Amino acid sequence: MEAQQQQQQQDETSTGTEIEEPDQEEEIRASKEAIDFMLNIEPAELQKCVLSDSLTTVSQGGQDLGNFSMTVDFGRKGQQSCMLLHALSQGAIDGSPCGTSVTVHVATDLEVLEENYHEYIKLEGRSLDIKCHMVQCDGQMVISRVTTIEEVVTRESVSYPMSVLRGLVTEGSHLLLMRLFALRRQVPENMKFITLDKALGIKLSLFGELGLKQMEIGDEMVEVFGVEKVVKSVSSTKTWQSYFLDDGHLASRVQLRSPAKMILLSVPSYREKVPEKVPLIWETDMQMRSKFLDRKEELNAEHALYLRQHPEIRALISDFLQFLLLRKPENVLQFSRDYFLPFSSRNLPEPGQEASIP
Repeated sequence: MEAQQQQQQQDETSTGTEIEEPDQEEEIRASKEAIDFMLNIEPAELQKCVLSDSLTTVSQGGQDLGNFSMTVDFGRKGQQSCMLLHALSQGAIDGSPCGTSVTVHVATDLEVLEENYHEYIKLEGRSLDIKCHMVQCDGQMVISRVTTIEEVVTRESVSYPMSVLRGLVTEGSHLLLMRLFALRRQVPENMKFITLDKALGIKLSLFGELGLKQMEIGDEMVEVFGVEKVVKSVSSTKTWQSYFLDDGHLASRVQLRSPAKMILLSVPSYREKVPEKVPLIWETDMQMRSKFLDRKEELNAEHALYLRQHPEIRALISDFLQFLLLRKPENVLQFSRDYFLPFSSRNLPEPGQEASIP
Protein backbone atom coordinates (compact mmCIF):
# COMPACT_ATOMS: atom_id res chain seq x y z
CA MET A 1 0.00 0.00 0.00
CA GLU A 2 1.41 3.33 -1.06
CA ALA A 3 -0.32 5.98 1.10
CA GLN A 4 2.30 5.91 3.87
CA GLN A 5 5.22 6.00 1.43
CA GLN A 6 4.45 8.89 -0.91
CA GLN A 7 5.52 11.80 1.29
CA GLN A 8 9.18 10.94 1.97
CA GLN A 9 12.12 9.65 -0.10
CA GLN A 10 15.52 8.05 0.41
CA ASP A 11 18.19 6.84 -2.00
CA GLU A 12 18.12 3.11 -2.61
CA THR A 13 19.18 1.05 -5.61
CA SER A 14 16.97 -1.62 -7.17
CA THR A 15 18.53 -5.03 -7.61
CA GLY A 16 15.92 -6.17 -10.13
CA THR A 17 16.28 -6.52 -13.86
CA GLU A 18 16.50 -3.24 -15.77
CA ILE A 19 13.48 -2.72 -18.03
CA GLU A 20 13.43 -0.45 -21.04
CA GLU A 21 11.18 2.62 -21.18
CA PRO A 22 7.98 2.06 -23.20
CA ASP A 23 7.71 3.72 -26.57
CA GLN A 24 5.34 6.66 -26.20
CA GLU A 25 3.80 5.95 -29.61
CA GLU A 26 3.42 2.23 -28.96
CA GLU A 27 0.10 0.95 -27.67
CA ILE A 28 0.35 0.10 -23.98
CA ARG A 29 -0.71 -3.50 -23.54
CA ALA A 30 0.18 -6.60 -21.58
CA SER A 31 2.61 -9.13 -22.97
CA LYS A 32 1.49 -12.51 -24.31
CA GLU A 33 3.52 -14.22 -21.56
CA ALA A 34 1.68 -12.26 -18.85
CA ILE A 35 -1.75 -13.08 -20.28
CA ASP A 36 -0.81 -16.75 -20.66
CA PHE A 37 0.34 -16.85 -17.03
CA MET A 38 -3.06 -15.60 -15.86
CA LEU A 39 -4.92 -18.10 -18.04
CA ASN A 40 -2.92 -21.07 -16.73
CA ILE A 41 -3.29 -20.63 -12.96
CA GLU A 42 -4.20 -23.95 -11.34
CA PRO A 43 -6.98 -24.22 -8.70
CA ALA A 44 -4.50 -25.90 -6.34
CA GLU A 45 -2.28 -22.79 -6.52
CA LEU A 46 -5.19 -20.53 -5.56
CA GLN A 47 -5.96 -22.81 -2.61
CA LYS A 48 -2.44 -22.19 -1.27
CA CYS A 49 -3.01 -18.43 -1.56
CA VAL A 50 -5.76 -18.48 1.08
CA LEU A 51 -3.69 -16.91 3.86
CA SER A 52 -3.75 -13.96 6.25
CA ASP A 53 -0.84 -11.57 6.69
CA SER A 54 -0.13 -9.01 9.42
CA LEU A 55 2.93 -6.77 9.14
CA THR A 56 4.21 -3.72 10.99
CA THR A 57 5.23 -0.51 9.22
CA VAL A 58 8.47 0.88 10.62
CA SER A 59 10.76 3.82 9.87
CA GLN A 60 14.42 3.47 8.91
CA GLY A 61 15.27 3.93 12.59
CA GLY A 62 12.87 1.18 13.67
CA GLN A 63 10.02 3.41 14.90
CA ASP A 64 6.56 1.86 14.71
CA LEU A 65 4.51 3.84 12.16
CA GLY A 66 1.44 1.65 11.69
CA ASN A 67 0.35 -1.76 10.43
CA PHE A 68 -0.60 -3.65 7.30
CA SER A 69 -2.96 -6.62 7.06
CA MET A 70 -4.15 -8.74 4.15
CA THR A 71 -6.57 -11.65 3.87
CA VAL A 72 -7.25 -13.86 0.87
CA ASP A 73 -10.22 -16.23 0.72
CA PHE A 74 -12.68 -17.79 -1.67
CA GLY A 75 -15.81 -15.78 -2.35
CA ARG A 76 -18.65 -15.16 -4.78
CA LYS A 77 -19.56 -12.27 -7.05
CA GLY A 78 -23.16 -12.76 -8.07
CA GLN A 79 -23.34 -16.35 -9.30
CA GLN A 80 -19.62 -16.55 -10.07
CA SER A 81 -17.05 -18.16 -7.79
CA CYS A 82 -14.03 -15.96 -7.29
CA MET A 83 -11.17 -14.98 -5.00
CA LEU A 84 -11.72 -12.22 -2.44
CA LEU A 85 -8.77 -10.15 -1.23
CA HIS A 86 -8.94 -7.44 1.41
CA ALA A 87 -5.92 -5.36 2.41
CA LEU A 88 -5.70 -2.55 4.95
CA SER A 89 -2.81 -0.23 5.76
CA GLN A 90 -3.05 2.44 8.45
CA GLY A 91 -0.59 4.57 10.33
CA ALA A 92 0.80 8.11 10.51
CA ILE A 93 3.19 10.36 8.61
CA ASP A 94 4.81 12.92 10.93
CA GLY A 95 1.86 12.46 13.27
CA SER A 96 -0.76 12.82 10.52
CA PRO A 97 -3.17 9.84 10.20
CA CYS A 98 -3.18 8.10 6.82
CA GLY A 99 -4.10 4.79 5.33
CA THR A 100 -5.39 2.74 2.43
CA SER A 101 -8.01 0.05 2.11
CA VAL A 102 -8.72 -2.19 -0.88
CA THR A 103 -11.25 -4.95 -1.45
CA VAL A 104 -11.20 -6.83 -4.74
CA HIS A 105 -13.11 -9.73 -6.28
CA VAL A 106 -11.10 -11.52 -8.98
CA ALA A 107 -11.89 -14.50 -11.18
CA THR A 108 -9.71 -17.60 -11.03
CA ASP A 109 -7.62 -16.16 -13.90
CA LEU A 110 -7.10 -12.94 -11.85
CA GLU A 111 -9.48 -10.93 -14.05
CA VAL A 112 -10.85 -8.15 -11.86
CA LEU A 113 -14.63 -8.37 -11.35
CA GLU A 114 -14.97 -5.50 -8.89
CA GLU A 115 -12.68 -3.42 -6.69
CA ASN A 116 -13.12 -0.72 -4.07
CA TYR A 117 -10.10 1.39 -3.15
CA HIS A 118 -9.90 4.06 -0.45
CA GLU A 119 -6.91 6.25 0.42
CA TYR A 120 -6.77 9.09 2.91
CA ILE A 121 -4.33 11.38 4.68
CA LYS A 122 -5.17 14.02 7.27
CA LEU A 123 -2.47 16.68 7.37
CA GLU A 124 -2.56 19.71 9.63
CA GLY A 125 -4.86 22.19 7.94
CA ARG A 126 -5.48 19.94 4.97
CA SER A 127 -6.95 16.52 4.25
CA LEU A 128 -7.05 14.30 1.18
CA ASP A 129 -9.51 11.48 0.55
CA ILE A 130 -9.61 9.31 -2.60
CA LYS A 131 -12.22 6.65 -3.31
CA CYS A 132 -12.14 4.58 -6.48
CA HIS A 133 -14.63 1.93 -7.59
CA MET A 134 -14.38 -0.31 -10.64
CA VAL A 135 -16.79 -3.00 -11.76
CA GLN A 136 -17.40 -5.10 -14.85
CA CYS A 137 -20.70 -4.31 -16.59
CA ASP A 138 -21.87 -5.40 -20.07
CA GLY A 139 -18.38 -6.09 -21.37
CA GLN A 140 -16.99 -2.83 -20.00
CA MET A 141 -14.92 -1.95 -16.95
CA VAL A 142 -16.68 1.05 -15.45
CA ILE A 143 -14.39 3.11 -13.20
CA SER A 144 -15.35 6.05 -11.02
CA ARG A 145 -13.21 8.07 -8.64
CA VAL A 146 -14.10 10.71 -6.06
CA THR A 147 -11.31 12.96 -4.75
CA THR A 148 -11.98 15.20 -1.77
CA ILE A 149 -9.47 17.89 -0.76
CA GLU A 150 -10.89 19.72 2.24
CA GLU A 151 -14.36 20.78 1.01
CA VAL A 152 -13.60 20.47 -2.71
CA VAL A 153 -14.99 17.30 -4.31
CA THR A 154 -13.90 16.15 -7.78
CA ARG A 155 -15.68 13.30 -9.55
CA GLU A 156 -14.19 11.42 -12.49
CA SER A 157 -15.36 8.41 -14.46
CA VAL A 158 -14.18 6.38 -17.43
CA SER A 159 -14.95 3.01 -18.99
CA TYR A 160 -12.84 0.62 -21.02
CA PRO A 161 -13.82 -2.43 -23.11
CA MET A 162 -12.61 -5.56 -21.35
CA SER A 163 -10.71 -6.45 -24.53
CA VAL A 164 -8.48 -3.39 -23.93
CA LEU A 165 -7.81 -4.41 -20.30
CA ARG A 166 -6.45 -7.90 -20.93
CA GLY A 167 -3.64 -8.44 -18.44
CA LEU A 168 -4.88 -5.78 -16.02
CA VAL A 169 -3.55 -5.83 -12.46
CA THR A 170 -4.90 -3.41 -9.85
CA GLU A 171 -4.11 -2.19 -6.34
CA GLY A 172 -5.66 -5.39 -5.00
CA SER A 173 -5.07 -8.06 -7.61
CA HIS A 174 -1.30 -7.48 -7.90
CA LEU A 175 -0.90 -8.63 -4.28
CA LEU A 176 -2.41 -11.99 -5.18
CA LEU A 177 -0.32 -12.17 -8.35
CA MET A 178 2.92 -11.70 -6.39
CA ARG A 179 1.91 -14.42 -3.93
CA LEU A 180 1.50 -16.82 -6.86
CA PHE A 181 4.99 -15.92 -8.11
CA ALA A 182 6.37 -16.51 -4.62
CA LEU A 183 4.72 -19.92 -4.26
CA ARG A 184 6.22 -20.99 -7.59
CA ARG A 185 9.60 -19.53 -6.53
CA GLN A 186 9.87 -18.10 -10.02
CA VAL A 187 8.84 -15.03 -11.98
CA PRO A 188 8.66 -15.95 -15.69
CA GLU A 189 10.29 -13.76 -18.30
CA ASN A 190 8.49 -10.73 -19.76
CA MET A 191 5.84 -10.38 -17.05
CA LYS A 192 4.52 -7.11 -18.47
CA PHE A 193 1.00 -6.28 -17.29
CA ILE A 194 -1.06 -3.10 -17.45
CA THR A 195 -2.50 -1.03 -14.61
CA LEU A 196 -4.34 2.27 -14.12
CA ASP A 197 -2.67 5.49 -13.02
CA LYS A 198 -4.06 8.30 -10.86
CA ALA A 199 -5.64 9.90 -13.94
CA LEU A 200 -7.42 6.59 -14.76
CA GLY A 201 -5.18 6.10 -17.77
CA ILE A 202 -3.37 2.87 -18.73
CA LYS A 203 0.32 2.35 -17.96
CA LEU A 204 2.76 -0.54 -17.63
CA SER A 205 3.25 -2.69 -14.54
CA LEU A 206 6.22 -5.05 -14.76
CA PHE A 207 7.30 -7.83 -12.42
CA GLY A 208 10.75 -9.28 -11.99
CA GLU A 209 12.53 -11.82 -9.83
CA LEU A 210 14.85 -10.80 -6.97
CA GLY A 211 15.75 -14.40 -6.11
CA LEU A 212 16.37 -16.02 -2.74
CA LYS A 213 18.07 -14.51 0.29
CA GLN A 214 18.31 -14.96 4.04
CA MET A 215 16.23 -12.61 6.20
CA GLU A 216 16.09 -12.23 9.97
CA ILE A 217 12.50 -12.39 11.24
CA GLY A 218 12.21 -12.15 15.00
CA ASP A 219 14.79 -14.57 16.39
CA GLU A 220 14.97 -16.72 13.25
CA MET A 221 16.93 -16.59 10.00
CA VAL A 222 14.69 -17.77 7.17
CA GLU A 223 14.95 -18.02 3.40
CA VAL A 224 12.69 -15.65 1.47
CA PHE A 225 11.93 -15.13 -2.21
CA GLY A 226 11.81 -11.63 -3.68
CA VAL A 227 9.46 -10.14 -6.29
CA GLU A 228 9.93 -6.67 -7.73
CA LYS A 229 7.11 -4.56 -9.13
CA VAL A 230 7.92 -1.61 -11.41
CA VAL A 231 5.19 0.78 -12.56
CA LYS A 232 6.36 2.82 -15.52
CA SER A 233 4.90 5.81 -17.27
CA VAL A 234 6.34 8.53 -19.47
CA SER A 235 6.92 10.86 -16.52
CA SER A 236 7.87 8.54 -13.63
CA THR A 237 8.97 5.11 -12.49
CA LYS A 238 8.01 3.62 -9.11
CA THR A 239 9.46 0.42 -7.70
CA TRP A 240 8.34 -1.90 -4.90
CA GLN A 241 10.21 -4.92 -3.56
CA SER A 242 8.43 -7.67 -1.64
CA TYR A 243 9.81 -10.83 -0.02
CA PHE A 244 7.79 -13.95 0.80
CA LEU A 245 8.23 -17.04 2.96
CA ASP A 246 8.10 -20.42 1.25
CA ASP A 247 4.43 -20.89 2.19
CA GLY A 248 3.40 -17.59 0.56
CA HIS A 249 3.25 -15.36 3.66
CA LEU A 250 4.48 -11.82 3.03
CA ALA A 251 7.71 -11.15 4.97
CA SER A 252 8.54 -7.58 3.92
CA ARG A 253 7.47 -4.88 1.49
CA VAL A 254 9.12 -1.55 0.65
CA GLN A 255 8.84 1.16 -1.95
CA LEU A 256 12.29 2.24 -3.08
CA ARG A 257 13.39 5.72 -2.01
CA SER A 258 11.01 5.57 0.94
CA PRO A 259 12.27 5.52 4.56
CA ALA A 260 9.34 3.35 5.68
CA LYS A 261 8.92 -0.38 5.13
CA MET A 262 6.57 -3.17 6.16
CA ILE A 263 8.08 -6.10 8.00
CA LEU A 264 6.95 -9.36 9.56
CA LEU A 265 7.86 -9.41 13.25
CA SER A 266 7.68 -13.17 13.76
CA VAL A 267 7.41 -16.28 11.62
CA PRO A 268 3.80 -17.57 11.61
CA SER A 269 3.27 -20.79 13.55
CA TYR A 270 2.74 -23.75 11.23
CA ARG A 271 0.98 -25.65 14.02
CA GLU A 272 -1.68 -23.23 15.12
CA LYS A 273 -2.59 -21.68 11.75
CA VAL A 274 -4.37 -18.87 13.60
CA PRO A 275 -4.08 -15.44 11.93
CA GLU A 276 -2.89 -12.58 14.08
CA LYS A 277 -5.65 -10.33 15.37
CA VAL A 278 -5.63 -6.90 13.77
CA PRO A 279 -7.48 -3.99 15.39
CA LEU A 280 -10.70 -3.33 13.50
CA ILE A 281 -11.31 0.32 12.69
CA TRP A 282 -14.46 0.05 10.64
CA GLU A 283 -14.74 3.80 10.01
CA THR A 284 -11.66 3.70 7.73
CA ASP A 285 -12.37 0.26 6.26
CA MET A 286 -14.30 0.74 3.02
CA GLN A 287 -15.87 -2.74 3.06
CA MET A 288 -17.01 -2.56 6.69
CA ARG A 289 -18.22 1.03 6.36
CA SER A 290 -20.20 0.13 3.25
CA LYS A 291 -21.89 -2.73 5.13
CA PHE A 292 -22.62 -0.38 8.04
CA LEU A 293 -24.22 2.25 5.78
CA ASP A 294 -26.26 -0.39 3.92
CA ARG A 295 -27.56 -1.83 7.19
CA LYS A 296 -28.27 1.66 8.55
CA GLU A 297 -30.38 2.53 5.50
CA GLU A 298 -32.16 -0.83 5.75
CA LEU A 299 -33.08 -0.26 9.42
CA ASN A 300 -34.20 3.33 8.77
CA ALA A 301 -36.48 2.11 6.00
CA GLU A 302 -37.92 -0.64 8.24
CA HIS A 303 -38.54 1.82 11.09
CA ALA A 304 -40.18 4.36 8.77
CA LEU A 305 -42.45 1.67 7.33
CA TYR A 306 -43.45 0.50 10.81
CA LEU A 307 -44.34 4.05 11.88
CA ARG A 308 -46.46 4.54 8.75
CA GLN A 309 -48.31 1.29 9.49
CA HIS A 310 -48.83 2.26 13.16
CA PRO A 311 -49.71 5.99 13.34
CA GLU A 312 -50.82 5.55 16.95
CA ILE A 313 -47.14 5.34 17.96
CA ARG A 314 -46.53 8.98 17.02
CA ALA A 315 -49.54 10.07 19.09
CA LEU A 316 -48.34 7.97 22.04
CA ILE A 317 -44.84 9.45 21.93
CA SER A 318 -46.23 12.97 21.55
CA ASP A 319 -48.39 12.52 24.69
CA PHE A 320 -45.45 11.06 26.63
CA LEU A 321 -43.16 13.97 25.76
CA GLN A 322 -45.88 16.46 26.73
CA PHE A 323 -46.36 14.82 30.16
CA LEU A 324 -42.59 14.61 30.61
CA LEU A 325 -42.14 18.34 30.01
CA LEU A 326 -45.07 19.24 32.25
CA ARG A 327 -44.14 16.98 35.18
CA LYS A 328 -40.33 17.36 34.91
CA PRO A 329 -39.69 14.26 37.05
CA GLU A 330 -36.37 13.80 38.83
CA ASN A 331 -36.24 10.14 37.86
CA VAL A 332 -36.97 10.08 34.13
CA LEU A 333 -36.46 6.32 33.81
CA GLN A 334 -39.00 5.53 36.56
CA PHE A 335 -41.45 8.05 35.11
CA SER A 336 -41.10 6.46 31.66
CA ARG A 337 -41.62 3.00 33.10
CA ASP A 338 -44.76 4.01 34.93
CA TYR A 339 -46.15 5.79 31.87
CA PHE A 340 -45.65 2.92 29.41
CA LEU A 341 -46.43 0.06 31.82
CA PRO A 342 -50.17 -0.04 30.99
CA PHE A 343 -49.34 -0.43 27.30
CA SER A 344 -47.07 -3.43 27.87
CA SER A 345 -48.29 -6.86 26.78
CA ARG A 346 -46.24 -8.45 29.57
CA ASN A 347 -46.58 -8.28 33.31
CA LEU A 348 -43.39 -6.44 34.21
CA PRO A 349 -41.92 -6.92 37.72
CA GLU A 350 -42.03 -4.07 40.22
CA PRO A 351 -38.81 -2.13 40.93
CA GLY A 352 -36.47 -4.22 43.08
CA GLN A 353 -38.41 -7.40 42.34
CA GLU A 354 -36.57 -10.09 40.42
CA ALA A 355 -38.14 -11.33 37.25
CA SER A 356 -39.28 -14.94 37.47
CA ILE A 357 -37.60 -17.41 35.18
CA PRO A 358 -39.96 -19.91 33.59
